[in-house]
Amino acid sequence: MIISHVYKFIFIKTNKTAGTSIEIALSRFCGDDDVITPISQEDEAIRRSLGYRGPQNYMAPLSDYGLRDYWRRLVRCRKKLRYHNHMSSRDVRGHVGEKIWNGYFKFCFERHPFDRVISLYYWKNKEEPRPSISEFLDSKVPNILRRHGYDLYSINGKVAMDRVCLFENMKEELEALAARLGLPETPELPRAKSRYRKDRRSPYEILNDQEKDKVRQLFNREIALFGYDAQMPNSACPRIGT
Repeated sequence: MIISHVYKFIFIKTNKTAGTSIEIALSRFCGDDDVITPISQEDEAIRRSLGYRGPQNYMAPLSDYGLRDYWRRLVRCRKKLRYHNHMSSRDVRGHVGEKIWNGYFKFCFERHPFDRVISLYYWKNKEEPRPSISEFLDSKVPNILRRHGYDLYSINGKVAMDRVCLFENMKEELEALAARLGLPETPELPRAKSRYRKDRRSPYEILNDQEKDKVRQLFNREIALFGYDAQMPNSACPRIGT
């Protein structure tokens, strides 16, 4: 996640929505006091190769430490985090305070649940032999997408973002964000975590009817909110915020 005091925005990072690529691209516009949380070593290497800022200002100050935190730091060499990668809106608001939370432009990205599930399936099963998609859907793994999706960008069951951007309209969304935030140019996304999906067919072709129903049950809120389901969305699909 990123908090930019320069351009006054908060980026909440959801899962399997190109969040890492977006985060890397936004790092280019960050200043010394902005918050950038760490990503994987492999993705940090991409960020460094582009000459963008890396993780900064995400550690908790000693004033936030309790006895257990001091013990972990001394015994396990684990420092306390104030901000982390997939952080919820509620937690971010608690740290930045109401003034910044209400005054900054808050946004995230959402993606068609069918496509998101397929992306996670290949991410979690990088090598053969893989379980069937049906077996994958029957496991608890897809719940990650719920915890790192709607649950992150909502508070008390209500969307807490000024804008929920759609993955399917990435180019248009990034252009709109650049204009809204006053960025000097539209963020350009690197390719991060995109090489593991082997089947590039539409999820409507990959998933059978029973599997589609399982996804619908898991993500009924998102499907209803964004008009997902009948077809893969396009620029005519609804979004939240302006």
